[in-house]
Amino acid sequence: MTTLKPLLAKNRSWALQRRERNPDYFEQYLHQQKPHSLWIGCSDSRVPAEVLTGSHPGELFVHRNIANMVVPDDDNLMSVLQYAIFYLGVERIVLCGHYGCGGVQAALGLPASPLAKEDSALARRIAALRSGLQQGLVEYHASAEEEESSKLNRLVEANVIAQFAQLVVCEPVQQAWQAGQALEVFGCVYDLQSGHLKELIQQSAEESVP
Repeated sequence: MTTLKPLLAKNRSWALQRRERNPDYFEQYLHQQKPHSLWIGCSDSRVPAEVLTGSHPGELFVHRNIANMVVPDDDNLMSVLQYAIFYLGVERIVLCGHYGCGGVQAALGLPASPLAKEDSALARRIAALRSGLQQGLVEYHASAEEEESSKLNRLVEANVIAQFAQLVVCEPVQQAWQAGQALEVFGCVYDLQSGHLKELIQQSAEESVP
């Protein structure tokens, strides 16, 4: 029978190690959080924001979903953005995709996938993802001589760029910039093989003001 005991044991070990290194480690975060960044990433278990950035509790405010999508009518994401920007005062938003993204691969194969015949939340999200990747898909199919891995990597990067374009025009971000609030937005991709982040695109308040 599967139990929670292994996770609980690892939790106790982690907590003990933190207290041994710093007796006040947990107390310092008890009464408030002041994260410097909002991280919008993929739910993929291989891309844990705090681990790959070496962050401690209190440093990152995190939202993750399949293929790091930015959907304007997603109240979950929009409420996270609003809270992070206007209540926590983050000065940086990092939108992060990753090579080997299963969501991007599912969007690529959607026409022949069983998902194409489903009426489910997952099917709707993957369909929306594919719709936003039209230009990237055109380039993917046009590169017949290129290696498949390279084509998929470029499609992942195209998804980051597409989601970034949605992010910088969404209402909370625009409101912050119009009010003169310090806020920078970055689009990055994570390489599972090397463990490295790569910056693809960036926009700041100054660039957004007419």
